[in-house]
Amino acid sequence: MALKKKPVTGMKDILPKEMEIRNYVTGLIRETYGSFGFTSIETPSVEHIENLCSKQGGDNEKLIFKILKRGEKLKLDQAKEEADLVDSGLRYDLTVPLSRYYSNNANELPGPFKALQMGYVWRADRPQRGRFRQFMQCDIDILGEPTYMAEIELVLATTTLLGKLDFHNFTIRINDRRILKAMAEYSGFPKESFDTVFIILDKMDKIGLEGVAKELEEEGFAKESIDTYLAMFKEISSDIQGVRYCKEKLSGVLDEQIAEDLETIISTVEAVKTADFKMAFDPTLVRGMSYYTGPIFEISMDEFGGSVGGGGRYDEMIGKFTGNNTSACGFSIGFERIVMLLLERGYQIPTAKTKKAYLIEKNMPADKLIEIFRQAEEERKTGIQVNISIMKKNKKFQKDQMAAEGYTEFVEFFKR
Repeated sequence: MALKKKPVTGMKDILPKEMEIRNYVTGLIRETYGSFGFTSIETPSVEHIENLCSKQGGDNEKLIFKILKRGEKLKLDQAKEEADLVDSGLRYDLTVPLSRYYSNNANELPGPFKALQMGYVWRADRPQRGRFRQFMQCDIDILGEPTYMAEIELVLATTTLLGKLDFHNFTIRINDRRILKAMAEYSGFPKESFDTVFIILDKMDKIGLEGVAKELEEEGFAKESIDTYLAMFKEISSDIQGVRYCKEKLSGVLDEQIAEDLETIISTVEAVKTADFKMAFDPTLVRGMSYYTGPIFEISMDEFGGSVGGGGRYDEMIGKFTGNNTSACGFSIGFERIVMLLLERGYQIPTAKTKKAYLIEKNMPADKLIEIFRQAEEERKTGIQVNISIMKKNKKFQKDQMAAEGYTEFVEFFKR
């Protein structure tokens, strides 16, 4: 039986051209986030199954690649339930591992702690454009900062990075989970049904107000509650005035400070931003993770037609490990989607080295070969990338291939 050449479904091979872009973006991420004071960390790809299934990851918990117990611990013939077979899994995001990491190492870390983490994660999802089952995730998180300083810094750092990658006219959509809950409470929805309401609301951009109204009715909610709820979305604007509307309208069920803090985040970012983007208050923004407790945000790009990153505040997750809640807020960029967009637009790395190819005739004498290698080494010292190859019969095809990889200069060496 022949071995399979193609990768496993949802995984992909990365060719040199893409790898060059990925390496550049990775370097720019470390440089940019480092300038904001974020420190690189790393956590294992494999996590305890109890942590992954702790009801912190929303629908992602249904997509875990689970790992069988090993060696003597694996007793297939005695297993009665999944727990007898599985004790760990591949991480589906970087937030749950970060929370475990912080709870285990907090005494050795500064406060607040600004973490940068890049690494692969795995989800048994249905592959589609810009979405794979194995993909690189890039997160920045601030742990131990209870004020809106965290949200402001996370948004500024992330948008500064996107600006350096030549992205323009994108939008940072922002909301607050507590405003979501206040709107639902004001409308008369039972508290135990909030999650159902939010799941339906999250479809607003796909099915519109009428579609949301229909699905809420099908769930059996009172028409009065539905009408009150959806009427507010027609009145709320996407700027600071929209936040102020919520502050006044929901005064009986929403702490005024929540709206005021959100207004401060929006106005401060708009005042000091360096990239070309806008902040937009979006009361329909839900974000699927159940662990969010405060402000939430997403990056929307018209050229992608969806979100290319997001995050928010999750002040209760670390407490699941330690028993004491710790302020935490994070922002994740869609690394794979950003790389895909850069490739589609033919992005050229601005700091790319000059690429020069040495083509050597076959059976070059040793003394001349030594001279060629010495010449290449001298050129490399000046920052030039030199590739030495044996000259092929079809020299034009060889040069065309190398030109496609970015080689702009060719030097040919012959025996005589």
